Amino acid sequence: MNPPVNEFKRRLLAGERQVGIFATMADASLVELLAARGFDWIVIDTEHAPTDPAGVLDRLRVLDAAHAEAIVRPTWNDPVLVKRLLDIGARTLLFPSIGTADAAALAVASTRYPPEGIRGVSGITRAAGYGRDRGYLRAAAAELCVIVQLETAEGLANLDAIAAVPGVDAVFIGPSDLAASMGHPGDAGHPDVQAAVDGAFARLAELGMPAGYLTLRLDEARERMRQGIAFAGVASDTSIVQLGVDALFAALEFTPLEFTPHSDRSRSTP
Repeated sequence: MNPPVNEFKRRLLAGERQVGIFATMADASLVELLAARGFDWIVIDTEHAPTDPAGVLDRLRVLDAAHAEAIVRPTWNDPVLVKRLLDIGARTLLFPSIGTADAAALAVASTRYPPEGIRGVSGITRAAGYGRDRGYLRAAAAELCVIVQLETAEGLANLDAIAAVPGVDAVFIGPSDLAASMGHPGDAGHPDVQAAVDGAFARLAELGMPAGYLTLRLDEARERMRQGIAFAGVASDTSIVQLGVDALFAALEFTPLEFTPHSDRSRSTP
């Protein structure tokens, strides 16, 4: 048997543009709903979300039957965490906070079995069909996709070396952490940050390396896609819920009361 074709990787290498969304809320049903809306990919986030490997597995099962491909973001560039995610069936990984070529090489090595890498070997995992796919161990690497996320000034300074690491399939620029790294926390739209992002995308294009990005601003998403980035994140599940709630109240011409946390209410005096 051969592992299923990784459609995200296939389309990435073919130069096709893909649009996706980040899923951070702790419910696989919301991922199921979003997958039915036509996104090309959905990031299952474990870095800034409460999702554990069991939750990732629930979401992978949902996406196995959907058009959207799953991208899993590990909590960190840790081979132990990566091993567990790959064994339950993750095929495309978005490694956070990659700042050096050595870090990128570790990310790649954690997705490869020896002697090419350091991934622990088990032939009875879900990824291997619970032991029925006897060819998985030899064929797995071909359908795995490694995306490294550059989100610090250090990462951008080392962009060329990181992009040159064998096995790196794409580079994702993370604007929020980059803004903080550059001294502008909470202001990814700062001109200096945007100039750094523009420069990174221009250099990746020169290197022929597919690039990705996330923005919650639709005008910026359109602009980045016009720039030719390979895969654009245009929203998160939380941003869509917020937009929906705001649109609901606007349609009702109703201004909701400001929320007061229960803990604050309990401390208030009568």
